[in-house]
Amino acid sequence: MNVEERTILDVRELTKYYPQKSGIFKRTSNYVRAVDGISFAIRPKETFSLVGESGCGKSTTGKTILRLQEPTSGQVLFKGKDLMDYSKREFRSLRKDLQMIFQDPYSSLNPRMTVRQLLKEPILTHRMANGKEAEQIVIDIAEKVGLSREQLDRHPHEFSGGQRQRISIARALILKPELVILDEAVSALDVSIQAQILNLLMDLQEELELTYLFISHDLNVVKHVSDRVGVMYLGQMMEMTDTEQLYDNPLHPYTQSLLSAIPSTDPFNKKERIILKGDVPDPANPPSGCPFRLRCPKAHDRCAIEKPAFQEVAADHFVACHLYDQSENPEQVPVSIEPAARTETPEVEV
Repeated sequence: MNVEERTILDVRELTKYYPQKSGIFKRTSNYVRAVDGISFAIRPKETFSLVGESGCGKSTTGKTILRLQEPTSGQVLFKGKDLMDYSKREFRSLRKDLQMIFQDPYSSLNPRMTVRQLLKEPILTHRMANGKEAEQIVIDIAEKVGLSREQLDRHPHEFSGGQRQRISIARALILKPELVILDEAVSALDVSIQAQILNLLMDLQEELELTYLFISHDLNVVKHVSDRVGVMYLGQMMEMTDTEQLYDNPLHPYTQSLLSAIPSTDPFNKKERIILKGDVPDPANPPSGCPFRLRCPKAHDRCAIEKPAFQEVAADHFVACHLYDQSENPEQVPVSIEPAARTETPEVEV
């Protein structure tokens, strides 16, 4: 079975550079490397999460996949077809299969339109239905996300943050997409509302057989919703494996430092906090060798000279670190990754 047959999305060496211009003639003098050659694959009906500090390139990755921002290079294969080969006009036909839910629901909703108009607009645009049929589709999706018929004639400003996010979810799912990218979709909500929205998303995923790319910096949330996790730093992938393995046995020093910062609810569990030295480097002038070496407590001379390969060091566990170098056996470096199966949908506790 080839890669395309067992993945719904396959990202290969994706890069996104932003030019920096200077001088009187505004010539390009350098580039900000927001996404710097990352690769990962997502299988149907799974949740793959991207985590990392603010500015590591998570959100840019999501927007570049959907071509909300054009990539500098790389491939994005959706069901075996490279999305970068489509013209902008041709890509519009794929929009209904690829949807995105943003962090701020208010700024992503037209304040002049009612909820009914907001939900009906994509149906009419893609000519899925009209008249009474379109109206019934709107009512059905509203009920699925917890909105009543009476609320359909209100405007976005009349709702709370959690209700507005329900509207955004309904708008994204009304076209029956196959892949949904959630860009910090619950980070702006209160904790109790976060739990409700996360449980709603997981219920809808099971009911509608959706695939999620979940982008977040909240490691507690990621642990509850994800099948597999990719850890990004300075636009590059540092570690990737299934969720249980990542949280039980993190290998990369950066992942270890992130997980050590998660607050413990057990007063008797006093884990050691790993404090990173220095600041995140400038993505326009990244360090040589390993991008994490300037802050890594385990860095050595080789880290400054040679960039570590992103390779499999255990079953379905990939890491870019010289501490686990297996360059003497390059055949272990995979093309794609199969996720661990998820047997049931977990409920997020408040």
